[in-house]
Amino acid sequence: MFNAITHSQIYVLDQDQALDFYVGKLGLEVNADVDMGFMRWLTVSVPGHPDRQVLLEKPGPPAMSEETAEQVRELLTKGALGSALILTTDDCRKTYETLLARGVEFTDEPTERPYGIDCGLRDPFGNHLRFTQLKD
Repeated sequence: MFNAITHSQIYVLDQDQALDFYVGKLGLEVNADVDMGFMRWLTVSVPGHPDRQVLLEKPGPPAMSEETAEQVRELLTKGALGSALILTTDDCRKTYETLLARGVEFTDEPTERPYGIDCGLRDPFGNHLRFTQLKD
């Protein structure tokens, strides 16, 4: 039936600030940055893996009313929308140190887990992100 997931979406409050964070600090790359008139279609992915993109979307029309968008923005800033993105890395501790030096706000330091080494962070909007070094 299906053979791939190509896009996921997370809400951000400011797409330029999101670019600075996701590309400038986390090291993802831009796949698309298109003004569609009614919205800006902005996607990023892990370098070299454009087959799995994340849409950095501002809550609002045309997908939702302004009233609903305001509720989503409030939940987002409270960190109440759950995990937004989980990434993998070859070296969790080294990635943690690199991102810490870039000013990334962490919620969990690298910790041994049954599946590998894992840590958590937040983007500037309240989204929860994690990255994991999976066990061999």
